[in-house]
Amino acid sequence: MTREPKQRLKIAVGIPSTGRPRILAATVPLIEQQNRLPDQIVICTLKPSDTPENLEAGMSVPLLSLQSTSGLAKQRNDIIRALPDFDILLFLDDDFLMAPNYIAEVEKLFLEHDDIVISTGNVLVDGIGTAGIQVKEGASLLQALLDDPSSRPDLLKDVYNGYGCNMTLRLDVMRRNDIWFDENLPLYCWLEDVDLSRSLAKHGRIVKSNKQRGIHLGVKSGRTSGIKLGYSQIANPYYLARKGTMAFSKAIAMASKNLIANIFGSISPEAWIDRKGRLKGNGLALFDLLRGRISPSGVLDVEKAD
Repeated sequence: MTREPKQRLKIAVGIPSTGRPRILAATVPLIEQQNRLPDQIVICTLKPSDTPENLEAGMSVPLLSLQSTSGLAKQRNDIIRALPDFDILLFLDDDFLMAPNYIAEVEKLFLEHDDIVISTGNVLVDGIGTAGIQVKEGASLLQALLDDPSSRPDLLKDVYNGYGCNMTLRLDVMRRNDIWFDENLPLYCWLEDVDLSRSLAKHGRIVKSNKQRGIHLGVKSGRTSGIKLGYSQIANPYYLARKGTMAFSKAIAMASKNLIANIFGSISPEAWIDRKGRLKGNGLALFDLLRGRISPSGVLDVEKAD
């Protein structure tokens, strides 16, 4: 007997966060503005104080708060483990604001295209390259962009990887193939989204949908220090290339681009970027590479020395 196709998917929103309770308090309630509400919200932090008290008060969507150990990959995996019977998981950074129809478009896309394993949205503004955008300002900016007809292209295209700040996963494919975020990438886990994407690419399409729109505020509090990020900018691409989830040519290009940006940026650094710290981290990673000792976990030794 032929099984009827699903008309509705069980969708969760997962938010890993560290040391940013004020951001969570401002952004999580905004998820209730979705015209297709998620069936569950899961927040995973490192300690209870990372989650605002009574965050679930007044919310209609069930909210689960988890505590994990250090490392974004571990936090993401713990969220996945908490959702054994869900179809779709939308990972959001705690400072990502969705257009009101974002989740509705996710559901439509995954119902219509059963070959898609990851979708990532159209980030209309990304504050990661700026000093950051405040939540209230971001909400106003998002509304203005949504009202602009030029920001509504109906385009779906295949891409190399999802962008971790807004990345939707088809969970049954991950379960069947035992695919997880790589917990060998510690702390901020630079490029964990690329690694997972390339592992899942063997089992389906990775796409960017311009119908899934939002703004990444790029709030700077609680982020990895410059020296640690700089180490990961070299060590993590090398690790992924050795692992086989990134071409060596792409890894070299990415590491070189970051190194050059940090060299020139150190001359006249942006106020919101620790270019000298990143450059120092790059140098420590290159020294470890020359000694044959480079690995993503090397950032933990940098942390102790920093």
